[in-house]
Amino acid sequence: MTGVLSGFAVIAIVIGVGYVLGRRGTLGAHGMDVLTRLAFMVAGPALLFTTLAQADLSVLFSARLLVTALSTAAVSAVFVAAGVVRRWGVGRTAIGALCSGYVNSGNLGIPIAAYVLGDASLVAPVLLFQVVLVTPIALTVLDLSGMGEKGTLGQRLLTPLRNPIAVGSLSGVVVAAAGWKLPGPVLDPLTLIGNMSVPAALLAFGLSLHGSAAPGRGPDRRLVLLSVALKCLGQPLAAWALATCLFHLHGAPLLDVVVTSALPAAQNLFTYASRYHVAQSLARESILLSTVVSVPVLVGVAAVLG
Repeated sequence: MTGVLSGFAVIAIVIGVGYVLGRRGTLGAHGMDVLTRLAFMVAGPALLFTTLAQADLSVLFSARLLVTALSTAAVSAVFVAAGVVRRWGVGRTAIGALCSGYVNSGNLGIPIAAYVLGDASLVAPVLLFQVVLVTPIALTVLDLSGMGEKGTLGQRLLTPLRNPIAVGSLSGVVVAAAGWKLPGPVLDPLTLIGNMSVPAALLAFGLSLHGSAAPGRGPDRRLVLLSVALKCLGQPLAAWALATCLFHLHGAPLLDVVVTSALPAAQNLFTYASRYHVAQSLARESILLSTVVSVPVLVGVAAVLG
């Protein structure tokens, strides 16, 4: 339980600092936009590149990852289906689908995996799956839908090669797959820049909370509640069902996949929403509510399966 509570405490403190900065106007009227661009254009790609360039890609091929991938696809598909029926639009539906299945595998997943599961590396397959596959696909959808920069058809089809997040992720995969070892003078500055990504995203999220309405009460109320229900209840239940019935996992492996699936929506989703100027309130409220709701869910999962 210590890992769950300590992980949430760290996030809450940094977000709280961002809220205070926003309330006092310390960073000015454009502070959130600057931090968002910093995280999306510079620090985020650097973090993903350095992480993936040194990763063991063999962890991508495992039953645990298949459970994660299938559970993510299941809850995202439910939200997409609802978005199509209710005509929520491509941008709002894409962000809502991400909030329904994209877990906070970095700044929350790592400490929880270390303290609850006993091995921080267990979150690596989820992290790799999300940054290598889910993020490029989602951002490409937003770009091709017209949410990103306008351009010719050829330019828009090449958006994965122009998106900083996707480029950073794919470049890191290429380096890891080739077995290249980057020298210190190249890797160290990128690592230093990448270390700004998580705090920048959390501070921007905190800044956005100042002056915002209470979560779950705005115009996107139904979308928020649906995404939170899918993220905090639907995804861990889907992971448990897939792991036990299809892959016959039990014991520690079963606990691993259910805990990682029960993690809340990642804060960088708000960065993506802000960058594309779409569904920002949906992303902010979904992240906040799923973070709060996931605390008892994670404690319950650890108590039942641990």
